[in-house]
Amino acid sequence: MQIFKVGGAVRDRLLGIPVTDVDRVVVGATTEEMLAHGFRPVGADFPVFLHPKTGEEYALARTERKSGRGYGGFTFHASPEVTLEEDLIRRDLTINAMAEDDQQNLTDPYHGQRDLEARVLRHVSPAFAEDPLRVLRVARFAARYAGLGFTVAPETLELMRQLSESGELQALTAERSWKEISRALMEDQPQVFIQVLRDCGALKVLMPEVDALFGVPQPEAHHPEIDTGLHTLSVLEQSALHKQPLTVRWACLLHDLGKGLTPEEEWPRHIAHEHTGLKLIKAVNERFKAPKDSQELALLVGKYHTHSHRALELKASTLLELLQNFDVYRRPQRFEEFIAACEMDARGRKGLEQRSYPQAEYLRGAAKAAREVAVQPLLEKGFKGPELGEALKRERLKALKAYKDQASA
Repeated sequence: MQIFKVGGAVRDRLLGIPVTDVDRVVVGATTEEMLAHGFRPVGADFPVFLHPKTGEEYALARTERKSGRGYGGFTFHASPEVTLEEDLIRRDLTINAMAEDDQQNLTDPYHGQRDLEARVLRHVSPAFAEDPLRVLRVARFAARYAGLGFTVAPETLELMRQLSESGELQALTAERSWKEISRALMEDQPQVFIQVLRDCGALKVLMPEVDALFGVPQPEAHHPEIDTGLHTLSVLEQSALHKQPLTVRWACLLHDLGKGLTPEEEWPRHIAHEHTGLKLIKAVNERFKAPKDSQELALLVGKYHTHSHRALELKASTLLELLQNFDVYRRPQRFEEFIAACEMDARGRKGLEQRSYPQAEYLRGAAKAAREVAVQPLLEKGFKGPELGEALKRERLKALKAYKDQASA
């Protein structure tokens, strides 16, 4: 029995960056031997075991063969005869197909170290094209390591293009797709993930609503970058630079989908794009079964982001309606995330990345003014039921008018 560290643990150590996940492969062992050593089995599809003391995962060396469509369409074979090289060749990229023993002796049959030094993401073998999930994985790695200068090898991008055109991407489950998308959005350069998907034709298949934004112009006075697709990438880039959570990043990606529906004869204006985009945002949300908080914020940002940009001009009654729609009294964090997404939208414009966004503080102040209206005095006056709600609304409107007057003084 021989045990090797494989994949990301080896790759990141060689890159000199922190190792977070450690995967181990066991060569020359049977299931029975693993159990005899006290390992606990956890793998339903192939033999994976937990170490009796550390709880870390150990997988038997295995080969795989394509047996159906999609990510799960494989049959696996694990036995003591499977070599380390045979196990490594089934992996996606050369930089993930290296192994090392406890003494850090490197096994690198597919030249992963050379590709690490060349900053290239290259597939290990033609079997790469058997797993459609790898299109998303490579785009995610491109987003993670773009800051180190990594790019996708042309031949790998071509394989990804073939996969995108094959119809295999439609066989991916919503859960698997969301897992990759959500992880990619949380990388240092999530805009690279979207760009790589677009370069290989996968964006058109997975998110045609986002793909449709490229080539759609916006008024240059407000958007020096002009192209709506490029603007979306910039907004996503800003969301990562400002360390925004997943909910905000997802909303940033989807906020302008309505602009993809504007008839060409109306370009570069996009009247009511906030409302026309809602059905598209809803469709993307449902396609990937995004978590409820991400779905809700994406729809709210899509609908109200121009309200935020015009916050200082809004009437007190419009401000109150906005705050009510966000339920700022019980869910203040959601309104904070809305403001953050809108600020990223304002910063995601060529040459305006450093411009201040006074609307953010103004909206926070408005929410505070509305929240500070006390209910108790109204109860003491005998208001209850629907009448209490109306009285509370009137008092909040008064507070917002006073806030506006003070802010403009």
